[in-house]
Amino acid sequence: MATIEKFEDIEAWKTARLLCKEIHLITLNKPFCDDFKLKGQIKDSSGSSMDNIAEGFDRGGKQEFINFLGYARGSAGECRSQLYRAFDYGYIDSNKHKELHMMTLEISRMISGLIKYLKGSDKRGFKFH
Repeated sequence: MATIEKFEDIEAWKTARLLCKEIHLITLNKPFCDDFKLKGQIKDSSGSSMDNIAEGFDRGGKQEFINFLGYARGSAGECRSQLYRAFDYGYIDSNKHKELHMMTLEISRMISGLIKYLKGSDKRGFKFH
């Protein structure tokens, strides 16, 4: 894996950003927009995935990055669970649920791969040459 200079180059972050945008768009629609608690929770969890990847990367140390990647993966799982609630409540249809569910799984898979890579790397910090 090539040295990544900024978190914006991490594929998991890019996909988490897309998920966050999609979540925002679905929460604008009625009746989802009126469920303030679920709307806030799902927007927070999708944003937390991308934010934890960024924060962990910018801390510079390998172990801290791994820890924050774990939080990001957990947030993707939280968002996946909230998508089931949105579907069960009739806020999103089965096609949108499947699309966003698959995005959360892909984010989790990419984060797991990055964690595995970092654990096997002898670099002390992800940005160190």
